[in-house]
Amino acid sequence: MNTMGELIAARRKELGMTQKELAAKMNVTDKAVSKWERGIAFPDIHSIPQLAEVLNLSVVELMDAQD
Repeated sequence: MNTMGELIAARRKELGMTQKELAAKMNVTDKAVSKWERGIAFPDIHSIPQLAEVLNLSVVELMDAQD
């Protein structure tokens, strides 16, 4: 994966989750998830550990994605 957004999208799809399902697990809107995946916005720094857990990634794997 080249970007964090691409990593989030690919991993979400691998896990069979919709943007809406990921959003519900993260307590954000599906529009926020869409923005993350398109590289328009990034998850809040405080939500990175939770996002990594939901996507079954380490924080390092998630943060190592290029922006």
